Amino acid sequence: MRKRILRIGLLVLLGLVIAVYAADDLSVRWHIPNSRQLYSQVEVDSYDAVKLKSGKTEYYFDQPQIETCVNSLFPHQDLHPCWYTRRHAVKRNDIDASPPKILR
Repeated sequence: MRKRILRIGLLVLLGLVIAVYAADDLSVRWHIPNSRQLYSQVEVDSYDAVKLKSGKTEYYFDQPQIETCVNSLFPHQDLHPCWYTRRHAVKRNDIDASPPKILR
């Protein structure tokens, strides 16, 4: 009996997630509501963190870049949602400049 209730609950939850994603996708495709701005742009800072042979790390900062995002709950059209892009406005690229370790 408990397994059946758990299974039904999981199916209902899965159905809700699918319905919310479908509604979000339709709102992006058909631009619903019309008063909403579909795309936005966010300034994203990025930098390279280079790990040197000595174990120290050097930082190289790039120019801020403008990234286009979609105003939705989920990613659409190969774009991140704006709420995610605004929260991750700093991108770090880790680069390891130390020599490769040889396994024997």
